[in-house]
Amino acid sequence: MTSTDPQATASPLITADLARAGRALAQVSAAVIAARTGLEAEDVRAFERGVQDLDEERSRVLRAGLEQLGVEFLPADDEAGVGYGVRQKFNPRTVKRIENWENEGGPALEDDI
Repeated sequence: MTSTDPQATASPLITADLARAGRALAQVSAAVIAARTGLEAEDVRAFERGVQDLDEERSRVLRAGLEQLGVEFLPADDEAGVGYGVRQKFNPRTVKRIENWENEGGPALEDDI
């Protein structure tokens, strides 16, 4: 039986190595991620070390928090022989500028940045 759920194929949950690499790209500490996502910093560090698993919801929250910091998650491409990974959507300085812009002049609306 195949799944027709688009989210099941579109964005897999985050892995420990992707979390570690994403946080390094975003240049933030586990404490910063914890403050932004509501997760515990020690849980983030333990997950990155492979000592602890995150449930599906906390995994989604961690991934979303990293994406808000400009981390883009890349899917594996079996046909091209390329594995999954992360890259910067924009650098930390740009993230800070976007956050400042969004805080000016009232509430920000949803966008595709």
